[in-house]
Amino acid sequence: MFSRRSFVLGAPGFGALALAGCAADLMPSPTDDLARPRRPATRTRAVPDYRATYAAYPGEKFPVPAVDYGAIDPRFLRQTVDYPWREPVGSIVIDPGSHHLYFVEAPGEATRYGVGVGKEGFGWSGAARVNMKRDWPDWIPPREMIERDPAIRAQLQPTARGMGVPGGPTSPLGARAMYLFGEGRDLGYRIHGTLEPLTVGSNVSSGCIRMINQDIVHLYTRAALGTPVTVLA
Repeated sequence: MFSRRSFVLGAPGFGALALAGCAADLMPSPTDDLARPRRPATRTRAVPDYRATYAAYPGEKFPVPAVDYGAIDPRFLRQTVDYPWREPVGSIVIDPGSHHLYFVEAPGEATRYGVGVGKEGFGWSGAARVNMKRDWPDWIPPREMIERDPAIRAQLQPTARGMGVPGGPTSPLGARAMYLFGEGRDLGYRIHGTLEPLTVGSNVSSGCIRMINQDIVHLYTRAALGTPVTVLA
């Protein structure tokens, strides 16, 4: 059973379609940073060579620029950590309170990534599955989002799915997106890349989970269709 905040529950017609463009709200809103419980800190087992990890990615359809990882809190950089909880290997667990996403690699071990999560009024929790994956996806903002921010209209152009921003270096969904389904439908939430890596670690989106482009590409190769996703309360 999903638990959305009262703003989402109370907004007429504000369902999966309305949340499909959740990457548009780009300014951090840390007002509820400490409002949600978080899992205890886990012991770091290993960290990659960040110069290589967050370097520009070759071989992509569009440029993936290098990330100034030194400007990001080290807690939100990719690392291998202990994972003492019971979720199965191959699953994704998101802890909005600590701004972390875990991919369970083996019993007792996970890759942990920093993420940006829903700002005040857009948080949610529950169980889902990855039902669709796209690289360099088009971004199609819903009508409700455009009504909240009419300036979005200036960014839009025709795409195969309607008026939006074509996949590429200007798309707010970044290099990859994984689409979350539950309760027999598209929930409208995505795990996706971002144009603004420095917003990772913030309460910043309209419910989607945003990651550094290099991190979403890494996760995308590991998480198969059908991967279970748990978003903690």
